[in-house]
Amino acid sequence: MEHAARTPAEAEIDEFAAMDATEQAALVRAGKVSALELTDAAIARIERLEPVINALASSDFERARERARTVPATGPFAGVPTLIKDLMAYPGHAVSYGARMFLGHMPPAGSPYTNALDAAGLVVLGKSATSEFGLIGTTESLANGATHNPWDLSLSPGGSSGGAVAAVASGMVPVAHASDGGGSIRGPSSFTGLFGFKPSLGRAAANGMPEELPTTRLISEHCVSRTVRDSCAWLSATERPGIADPLPPAERLRMSPPGPLRIGAYRRDCFGTAPTPAAEAAFDKAVALCRQLGHDVVEIDGPRIDATATSKAYFALTGFAVGALLAQVRQMMGSAFDPSLFEPYTLDLVARAKSLTAGDVPARGETLARAAGAANALMDGYDLLLSPTVGFPAFPLGRHGPDQPPPAIDAMIARLAGYTVVASLAGWPAMSVPLFTTDDGLPLGCHFAAARDRDALLFSLAFQLEDAAPWTPRLLDLHARLAWRNG
Repeated sequence: MEHAARTPAEAEIDEFAAMDATEQAALVRAGKVSALELTDAAIARIERLEPVINALASSDFERARERARTVPATGPFAGVPTLIKDLMAYPGHAVSYGARMFLGHMPPAGSPYTNALDAAGLVVLGKSATSEFGLIGTTESLANGATHNPWDLSLSPGGSSGGAVAAVASGMVPVAHASDGGGSIRGPSSFTGLFGFKPSLGRAAANGMPEELPTTRLISEHCVSRTVRDSCAWLSATERPGIADPLPPAERLRMSPPGPLRIGAYRRDCFGTAPTPAAEAAFDKAVALCRQLGHDVVEIDGPRIDATATSKAYFALTGFAVGALLAQVRQMMGSAFDPSLFEPYTLDLVARAKSLTAGDVPARGETLARAAGAANALMDGYDLLLSPTVGFPAFPLGRHGPDQPPPAIDAMIARLAGYTVVASLAGWPAMSVPLFTTDDGLPLGCHFAAARDRDALLFSLAFQLEDAAPWTPRLLDLHARLAWRNG
């Protein structure tokens, strides 16, 4: 991949900072650099930027260096430094789930998903910050404090993958693990100018979550990245073993742009709320760009779902799932269990779910299934659906944090996920593409979704969009400004 010429400020950054993960791994495989060199450079960037960004929940740099000394130089991400979101257990690294109760907790094992990351050659430096249990759409936990958006340190990077996007957007690491249950990859990517992809339901390797929990099927594990090819390679490396239609190689998809696609484009979210003028302007530009590329874009109404009933069911099932986890922890810890170490919103969500009867859980699941059916009925007429990712740019830190009243947090989560949650309910692949910025320079993503198992089609379009309206120069300029500020 060709990179823009480096500015004087960029020269203050190490030589690897401008490279994506694919390029870094290629250097390791060719024997031109070592995994330890990449790791040490990433650690230096983190030590320089972390005091102002606060993207990490924990780190173990010596363990990372040990891994870098022995990692095989053969995988698709051979020697590439990365972070794991602090909701996933990874052997040898603490996992707190964003909660004070679990600070310093060492998990006994990983999962098939983390095994796949190891096989790909990644070097884990630590954990990226998240909201408590990934519940709130901003990364300002009581356990870790506020994570800052690199584009404007007064703003939130969103949540729950806020630490992951802040680390990649600021240049700490080229790619980072993230997860998405209703938009937690895509929303934060929109706020920080990254490419954020959510795979189809069932495509990724198992993440170790109990299959019996009603919200497990909504959660997708993937990454946030600067380039489309990194995201594509990550999914290839983490696909469930034996999948019937494995993703083609990134280069093949890049060299095979999609034929004219029929794209249904809608402006209002599933609650009927209009985007802000800035987000609508980005949407209009995305429609125009797709038409310039030869696609047939038809403006439509969004999926006809009962958004209020769906939202209530979503919160109820989430509270039920978190309540089941806390009950298990209480049983294990006995008198050491201290509810005061959980955030008020977590406890409120669990308390609301306690009123559910034995028949309520499947009934709430049926509500979500009806919403998915309505979404699929709309998708039947189109190859892809296009909308804003979030109806507004990044918001100030402190406005929607865990100290706010639960009804206000509910309302903000619903607004943040008003476009993205539809793909989660339907099990579709979906992506936020950082095509445009606001007049004052803040990034805004545009959201594309395809029918389940059409991940390759989405990636094919993503490569086409990346070539037509590249966003990497903006990110490199951001890295240069951060380096200059903190030099």
